[in-house]
Amino acid sequence: MHRGTLCLTFDFDAISLWISRNMITPTPVSRGEFGAFAIPRLLNLLETRGISSTWFIPGHTIETYPSLCREVVAAGHEVALHGYAHENAGTLSEAEERDMFRRAYDLIGELTGAPPRGNRTPAWDLTAHTLAILEELQVDYDSSLMSTDYTPFYARTGDEIPGDGPTRFGRATNLVEIPVSWSLDDYPHFEYLRGVLPGFRAVEDVYHNWLLDLQYMVRDFDRGVAVVTFHPQAIGRGHRLIGLEEWLDAVGEFPLTYARLDAVARGFRSGEALGMYDPPQGSHR
Repeated sequence: MHRGTLCLTFDFDAISLWISRNMITPTPVSRGEFGAFAIPRLLNLLETRGISSTWFIPGHTIETYPSLCREVVAAGHEVALHGYAHENAGTLSEAEERDMFRRAYDLIGELTGAPPRGNRTPAWDLTAHTLAILEELQVDYDSSLMSTDYTPFYARTGDEIPGDGPTRFGRATNLVEIPVSWSLDDYPHFEYLRGVLPGFRAVEDVYHNWLLDLQYMVRDFDRGVAVVTFHPQAIGRGHRLIGLEEWLDAVGEFPLTYARLDAVARGFRSGEALGMYDPPQGSHR
């Protein structure tokens, strides 16, 4: 089997997730509050297993829960951009989007003592201006797109997609894209949102699928990179944490190392060949 990298990432949205949905009555807000309540148990799990991870934290969360965010930093985890109040960037003007990024960028710099190196857009949706704004901020990587599964690449900007002709691809930016997937995100599997998300999937089913993704990566990709996304308010529930612990035990059987996304981006920029398709000879698929 090939060796690979597993990146555990956490979107610490807290109350901002519900602000972005205009759901600020007490019960949805309390669901965001549970995300904060679960932080100590998640940090304990990561410390116990010696895992470094990347946390995407909205500016609103940094201002609302500063002590918890400082604990994330003190534990050695990376903090990267995730909007200010989990905004849907598609609803913002270019100026509003730029102001939002700058505000969040400054808050992370104050929290960590260094500028953020990465970004994940809320709901994983970019505008025509997002990558240019990130380049202006000299961010190294983004983790919002789904063009590949185990292979980092340089994100493009300026694509033209007419309805009556072929797509015209734009230029490659200097932003490393570390791909994600909805299937490797806990939220759509576990969280309930009336009329939108059924949630409540059995943990055994979800974690089994994730194991199969890793099994395929180490079999068919040389130095593949897999990114799994967690939300404290979803993964922090007891049965899901027990499932996560058991999943990590099973992951330990694979030839994988854990890494923060900033380390993956540095390696890719330095010329490391990551996520190269190299299936075994004679395998049947």
